[in-house]
Amino acid sequence: MMRRVLPCLLVLALASCATPQPPPPGSSATPPAATTTPAETSVERVADVPPEALAPVDFPTARAQFVRDTAAKYGIAPADIEATLAKAQFLDSVVAAMSRPAERVKPWSEYRVGFLTQTRIDGGRAFMAQHRDELARVEQQYGVPPEVIVSIIGVETNYGGFTGRHKVLDALYTLAFRYPRSGNPERIAYEYRREQFFRDELAQLFALGREEKLDIATLTGSYAGAMGLGQFMPSSYREFAVDGNGDGRRDLFTTYPDIFASIANYFRKKGGERGGWVPGGAVVARAQLQDGYPEFNPETWTPDYTLAQLAEKGYRPLDAVAPDATATLVQLDGADGKQYWLGFQNYYAITRYNNSKMYAMAVYQLSQAIAGREIPPA
Repeated sequence: MMRRVLPCLLVLALASCATPQPPPPGSSATPPAATTTPAETSVERVADVPPEALAPVDFPTARAQFVRDTAAKYGIAPADIEATLAKAQFLDSVVAAMSRPAERVKPWSEYRVGFLTQTRIDGGRAFMAQHRDELARVEQQYGVPPEVIVSIIGVETNYGGFTGRHKVLDALYTLAFRYPRSGNPERIAYEYRREQFFRDELAQLFALGREEKLDIATLTGSYAGAMGLGQFMPSSYREFAVDGNGDGRRDLFTTYPDIFASIANYFRKKGGERGGWVPGGAVVARAQLQDGYPEFNPETWTPDYTLAQLAEKGYRPLDAVAPDATATLVQLDGADGKQYWLGFQNYYAITRYNNSKMYAMAVYQLSQAIAGREIPPA
């Protein structure tokens, strides 16, 4: 996943993008005005970058600095880095994909259709049955249900059917040194930060290759550099991948015990100080907005609001919810009008894979369909 970011994607992988924390929920009985910076726009908000850092640097200078920094940070011989970079190519297709104008934001009723197909549901059930014992062991160790792990793999790579055709080295090399520039002055800092992100991922690819004894020049993945059945960026691979079968390697391409355990480990640990997946915890619950209250769009997906605070904003759960639960508010455009959901800690854990409310809901509902449970209409 791009640390998913594309998680904080980019939409595939940039889940690692940091987002500002919301202000403490108010306790006033007067419903507050809707926030103007909902969570899914927060990936665009980045810290100030010193003006001197934005000055253009020619490619030979930037490349040489990359070699020096990577060699010093990871203890890799500069000559070895140079030899590998000599194999890398700039890919116009990657630049085009990254600079492609954003598509129309689909409403939930349309977005869900692409994920909750009968073919994908049936494929998930067959995949889960095929790997039932391995998934059961992972659930016992990490507390993440098999259907959730399978759903992630189904959404990301169609159960391993498509993991990407780009050479990871080429994709990261391109984005590290030729990240597309829009020419928009308001996006200069953002685009600089994105290029630095991919430059760091390229450096971490070298570290990953040494640690896992991988020939990084041969690895393939997405146009953003995400790899394997779970689409891990190099940094996420290094941080969260685990050896699930005890053979001394962490293989996210073909070794299913490693793949399943690594996705579960990501869920458990990616939440940072907030925490990740809670075994046995709820994911979402339907809610209703009372008449006379404005809609509320939280600034992040952190479940910081008590039921009382959400009630002050006009939201009441329609399903049974633990009285001490905390949640965030998720609003979706359904086929029959607005849908409101309370998203709990495990919903937040899914958004760490991809910072998108619809992605998280699609993963959850697909998991429920795979497990044979009833899911609500779109």
